[in-house]
Amino acid sequence: MRAVLQRVRHCSVRIQGEVHSSIEKGILIFLGVKNGDIPNDAKYLAERCASLRVFDDAQGKMNLSVRDVQGSAMVVSQFTVYADTRKGTRPNYTQAAPPEVAEKLYHHFVDELTHLLGKEKVASGVFREMMDVELVNDGPVTITLESKLSSQADSPT
Repeated sequence: MRAVLQRVRHCSVRIQGEVHSSIEKGILIFLGVKNGDIPNDAKYLAERCASLRVFDDAQGKMNLSVRDVQGSAMVVSQFTVYADTRKGTRPNYTQAAPPEVAEKLYHHFVDELTHLLGKEKVASGVFREMMDVELVNDGPVTITLESKLSSQADSPT
């Protein structure tokens, strides 16, 4: 499972021109599900997103998590984060889990994050819908996280 996390001042999701959900200060998470992911991946990644220290403390250092600042989280399904662009000019998405599997794990991730942050602090898009995502990136701060320890994007160096 892969999350592209952005620290935001605010963001919203529109579906067919209507605002579906919105948050103020917090994190926007574009979430992709990979073939072979399991519910434990969702739980692990939700905890990482809720605990990641990407907000400034009083000294201006990134020492606070979204929980610490009582921020919110917006979760948007995004199978394209598993695009393979190594060959040609057309991305290949064979690493992404099929929609039937991905949707269940997406909802599991949202549920886990809701458990960690609180129902009023988590918003989401709609799986398989065409969404317009508007955001004001705070920083900008954009970080990629992976649920698998073998991943290069989130593993210790």
